[in-house]
Amino acid sequence: MHAPDGFLNAGTAVATGAISAGALGMALRQTREQLGDKQVPLAGIAAAFIFAAQMFNFPVAAGTTGHLLGGALAAVLLGPAMGAVVVAVVVVVQALAFADGGLTALGYNVFNMAIVTAFGGYAIFRLLRRILPRNATGVIGATALAAGLSVVLSATAFSIQWLFGATAPVPFDTVFGSMVGVHLLIGIGEAVLSGMAVGAVLAARPDLVYGARDLDRAALADRPAMGMREFVIAGLLVALLFAVVVSQFAAPDPDGLERVAEDTGFAESAQEHALGGGIFADYATAGIGNETLSLAIAGVVGVVITLAVMTGLFMAVRDRRRAAASGPTGDRTAA
Repeated sequence: MHAPDGFLNAGTAVATGAISAGALGMALRQTREQLGDKQVPLAGIAAAFIFAAQMFNFPVAAGTTGHLLGGALAAVLLGPAMGAVVVAVVVVVQALAFADGGLTALGYNVFNMAIVTAFGGYAIFRLLRRILPRNATGVIGATALAAGLSVVLSATAFSIQWLFGATAPVPFDTVFGSMVGVHLLIGIGEAVLSGMAVGAVLAARPDLVYGARDLDRAALADRPAMGMREFVIAGLLVALLFAVVVSQFAAPDPDGLERVAEDTGFAESAQEHALGGGIFADYATAGIGNETLSLAIAGVVGVVITLAVMTGLFMAVRDRRRAAASGPTGDRTAA
């Protein structure tokens, strides 16, 4: 779903960039009000896991693959505002460090992969929570269904952008039908991965799941199954497992967007990535001839960068809130 430069025209790139920047600004302001100490490491682990899981492309049809988007997953764990920021950080790191997704395409990639999936996915999740059993199983089921449908929302968003910003003479209905069709299949994989991830967090630290905060704590567990430090270590190990081992089994075929572009005739609109010569471009480490080792090194670097950027950003947001809260008090005391 990482669109390269050139798939949409400059006007659409600028417009979606402005919309995405505004939405992320509002999300950060909301995050500043809601962020607690426990959410900082959870956000870092969520970002690292989503980055690593996106390295694994799973087959969905003959010659087509898909990968986790993670917006709905992050929203259920952290809330839609924090979830959108988490996935946006992943998308930006991928574009800058790994030449995955265009630089001028960042506006629509962030909008489609982070904002639409987090806010849209969480809206679906809340609706499903009213229907499904009000227990941990209901949370997992709502997560899975919302995650799968969030992929379709993302595909729909790109199709609408194509209507206004097409760079090739391919009709909207052709792009829309193809995008929704293939991403319905990709959504199945998204549902499975997201449901499993939320289920694992519920089993280990149910108190951390934003989407389960209305459940009776006693119905989940008498106490957290593991300490916060152990949880963070376990989450990091899972992310590294995906980045180093699971990624080696990624299907080599084009993902849903690439397949649609090839089949409908706008693949040639793609432009070369400005950072395509980078040391970790395309998740391969420059100078390392062994493909397995090259991919593993790039994966580890990506996990570390994403974890550091995400944790650092939320620590800065948290510290700024604390400073703002203590500032007036300190001034009055000094007076």
